[in-house]
Amino acid sequence: MSGLFLGTAKSSDVSAGRQISLLLLLQIRGRASAPELAGELGVSVRTVYRDVERLHDAGVPVYAEAGNGGGIRIVDGYRTHLTGLDLPESEALALAGWTTIAEALGIGSAAAAAQRKLLASLPRLTAENARRTHERLHVDLARWYAPAEMPVHLPALARAVWDLRKLRIEYASWEKRAKRDVEPHGLVLKNATWYVVARCDGKLRTYRVSEIASIQQLDATFVMSKDFNLRAYWESSTRRFERSLVRGEATVRCTPAALPFLHRIGPGPAQPSMDDASIVTVPIESMERAAHDLLALGDSIEVLGPAELRERIANAARATAKLYEKRRAPKRA
Repeated sequence: MSGLFLGTAKSSDVSAGRQISLLLLLQIRGRASAPELAGELGVSVRTVYRDVERLHDAGVPVYAEAGNGGGIRIVDGYRTHLTGLDLPESEALALAGWTTIAEALGIGSAAAAAQRKLLASLPRLTAENARRTHERLHVDLARWYAPAEMPVHLPALARAVWDLRKLRIEYASWEKRAKRDVEPHGLVLKNATWYVVARCDGKLRTYRVSEIASIQQLDATFVMSKDFNLRAYWESSTRRFERSLVRGEATVRCTPAALPFLHRIGPGPAQPSMDDASIVTVPIESMERAAHDLLALGDSIEVLGPAELRERIANAARATAKLYEKRRAPKRA
């Protein structure tokens, strides 16, 4: 596509780059709706249609089709050569080949081979930038003092997600262990733990992969809803889950050194008082959990309320002191 001119002479680099991005998206997909493209590019639907018009005027065979099944499309077989990478893009290329994640999904060797082929197809300087980033960045999914969680059924789940294949899983939740027929929509890796988002009985649900005891691939496939967005679903469900954990709050007086630890205890951020920074309100999930976590901070905090929590911690502290008093070695005469 030599000689392509994007927009007018007064168009900014931003609009020209956006039009190239739109063109590349269509080259990958062939067809997409205007709202989909607007979401990908972070612009309005009106801007998408304006960019399509400018691309069409510049000689690019891209069209907007109305009606059911319409959208923005590019003529089959059309390819642009505007695929050169700038420095930040070439450095970010290495992130596309995170071998740790690929290995967990059972496609480690394929991912490594694909990255080698991609690097070999790039100009030498661009490839060197990508290789340098790859050599200087390592992703370790394991928690401290614990091996990384690599659930045995993760590769099979990933294949079902790619193939839109229905599954029958045996899942052990905190309530019970049961078999369920699910439609796996996507995988999420959060804090070194894998989750699968799947539709079950008509509703989207989240399952921890390590709690899946068995998996059976069914003959049937399923059709994913066009309006499903994995990232949007995950962010929304995470907010709902975190809100559901908050069952009350505790008020404590703490030292400045203890404040960072208070932020990690509750299912939400601690809130210092406007009048006294040493007085902090902490969301709590339950009295039992809060007493356990706050007691670990010792004399760096004092629970002011509620009274039940204060009493629990006082009783636990007395019992602990009594235990150590009984085992204290006798003094020499």
